[in-house]
Amino acid sequence: MALRALVIAMFLILVGQLVRLQVVESGQFKERAAINAIREVNTAPARGLVYDREGRPLVQNVARYSAAIVPADLPKRGEIGVYRQLAPVLGMSEQEIQSKVNEQVARTKDELTPVVLKEDLSADTAMVLRELEPHTQGVHLLVQPTRNYLYGALTSQIMGYVGALTPEDYEQLKAQGYQLQDRVGQAGIESVYESLLRGKVGKQLVEVNSAGREQRIIAEHPGQDGDNLILTIDLDLQKMLRDVLAEKAAGSDNAAAAIMDVHTGEVLAMVSLPEYDDNVFSRNIKPEELTQLVNAPGKPLLNHAIAEMYPPGSTFKTITGSAALQEGVATTATTITSRGYITVQNEFDPNVLYRFNDYAALGTMDFYRGLALSSDVYFYYLAGGKADEGFVGLGADRLARYARAFGLGQETGIDLPGESAGIVPDPAWKEKTIDEPWVLGDTYNMGIGQGYVTTTPIQMLVVAATVANGGKVLQPHLLKEVRDPQGNVIQSAKTVVKSQVPVDERYLKVITEGMVQSVSSGVARTAAVRGLNVAGKTGTAEFGLQRADSTYSTHGWFIGFAPAGNPQYAIVVFVERGGGGAQAAPVASSALDFMFNGSDLAARLERNP
Repeated sequence: MALRALVIAMFLILVGQLVRLQVVESGQFKERAAINAIREVNTAPARGLVYDREGRPLVQNVARYSAAIVPADLPKRGEIGVYRQLAPVLGMSEQEIQSKVNEQVARTKDELTPVVLKEDLSADTAMVLRELEPHTQGVHLLVQPTRNYLYGALTSQIMGYVGALTPEDYEQLKAQGYQLQDRVGQAGIESVYESLLRGKVGKQLVEVNSAGREQRIIAEHPGQDGDNLILTIDLDLQKMLRDVLAEKAAGSDNAAAAIMDVHTGEVLAMVSLPEYDDNVFSRNIKPEELTQLVNAPGKPLLNHAIAEMYPPGSTFKTITGSAALQEGVATTATTITSRGYITVQNEFDPNVLYRFNDYAALGTMDFYRGLALSSDVYFYYLAGGKADEGFVGLGADRLARYARAFGLGQETGIDLPGESAGIVPDPAWKEKTIDEPWVLGDTYNMGIGQGYVTTTPIQMLVVAATVANGGKVLQPHLLKEVRDPQGNVIQSAKTVVKSQVPVDERYLKVITEGMVQSVSSGVARTAAVRGLNVAGKTGTAEFGLQRADSTYSTHGWFIGFAPAGNPQYAIVVFVERGGGGAQAAPVASSALDFMFNGSDLAARLERNP
């Protein structure tokens, strides 16, 4: 009796299971079967290309081969056999392959997205995999596009690179059609204009067999290839500027230079040393290679033209001078005598004197000569005044206000990632940041571009252009045009005037004349160019700890523009551990000579403004 009851109970359980499978959950299993038979597949568009202003390509798309497994297509209880077949082909262990598959499935809860096992396969390995693919369930040879940067290190700080998605990136971007194995712009133009370059992903409804092999396309929604970008840079000028900067900055940890149209903000060249080859990121860069790049002297992955902050030295005197003229602190006829230094009494103890040095006893100078000879004493007076002589200077707050008006202390807005804002100090900043009161010496130091003030080379390029164009603070940019895949112009960059400096144009012309005299007969003579009227200002900025002989290490700067009478292009040069006249100014001379005298560049720029 008990046995009959047990048999009946088991029979009822079996019937119940059949009812659940065939009636209650039949829809779910039908749906799952359909999903296994028909799949929605994303079709990646061709990434847009990038050209210089003359239409010369800077990058091309090339194929890269990767080995992948689609977990859903692996044979049930036979996946280990697949792993065993792949292991010797890929040079991986079965455990490595299994771990990669299990890890991605556990993280994404998705068995249809390919698990990339190994990238950058050789042609021989790809051929073996292609032969295995039709006969081995779940195995796929992925043919993916990658970038070949045609000029490598020459344009790497501008172009940047694309790289693999991190799991965090994927979570943010998957709603936009990105797949886990996709690559995305990680730096430079590739990053800033990712949305334009990527294009629009297409979709296909594909019928597959039980092994996951495509049988036919049922429906298709075509994607759209990425747009092409025309940049403002000129390759010839870029190479020339890189070569001469590398020569003059030999022995320096880093250096930077850039050239910009003073009326449009177009950046014609931008160089940052040391360089790196962005093609290393197009393949599967090894961890030790990346560590070596990150820790390399001079920080090659950092764009020193926009990201590194330095004291601007005497290039800042263009701002101090402009402010002093506008505020009536000085006129062109204001004379000041430099005996090689000035002394200032301690406000609490008159017996204590502080000494602020000039680089030489330069004698009596008017405004033009003070700027041309870059007298520190002259600009100490303009910035902080000289109370015992009744000379009232700008003071810290007014000086800081004008520095900000010229664009310092804020990002320029150039279309590159990683830009730094720099620092424009004032009494409130020092109190908050250092918890110390502002003193007169801070004002003196700021007036000559020392002390707490820091800038980037791109900011000082904007300062030079602002003096040149009559006071317009421009937003520098690298994008000139956007063209669709058929070559039609769909967007042209516009000149962006961020603000107008509160300095009368006639005073900016005074600054220009002082800069012209600096090149013709002052401290910037090494920037002179035959047949060209150049306006320029050098800077030799002290930094670091004082040496035993009371001197400091220095950075070399030059800012300027030409032709001085009808300015067209501004230039900035920065050389770490260099001098303004010895290293930076000669770079500018060579670059401007190349632009105006040594090639057809001037004619091409005029033809292609």
